[in-house]
Amino acid sequence: MRKLKNEELKRKTVVDFKEAIKTPLILILDNIRSLNNIGSVFRSADAFLVEKIYLCGITAIPPHRDIHKTALGATDNVSWEYVENTLEVVKKLQEEDASVWAIEQTENATLLNSFKPKPKTKHAFVLGNEVRGVSQEVVSACGQALEIPQYGTKHSLNISVATGIIVWDYFTKI
Repeated sequence: MRKLKNEELKRKTVVDFKEAIKTPLILILDNIRSLNNIGSVFRSADAFLVEKIYLCGITAIPPHRDIHKTALGATDNVSWEYVENTLEVVKKLQEEDASVWAIEQTENATLLNSFKPKPKTKHAFVLGNEVRGVSQEVVSACGQALEIPQYGTKHSLNISVATGIIVWDYFTKI
């Protein structure tokens, strides 16, 4: 077995990426403090053709050296927008008939392995601050939450890891 060289991977160009049909998924970052986490979210979004990322609250925006360090240029490909108030984005997307979910541990959360995306529906996932998670106000506005089952002692995942898991899961189910 031999590792493939980059030129053998047949990756899209930036132009190809922008013209490609996108996965009907939007990611909303609610007050993410780590620029490396933000960059990692962009990279996962690029890998699975995510439609858009909303950067909200204290979440930093490109261009920034520390975002670029982990995004590796994905900020040039993936559509993104800064909106100060996360709740504003959630309500706007709901008005557009998107199914908006908080990625959080809540009462009555749907476990990710049981989640079935609604066919022909755009979905949006809200990912929260590394310490406080998704704000209660935003969780309440979403009205539905997805929880990644965990069996260890920590009961939390880094936001970039959680993003990779939920985006991959969604991508394989649509």
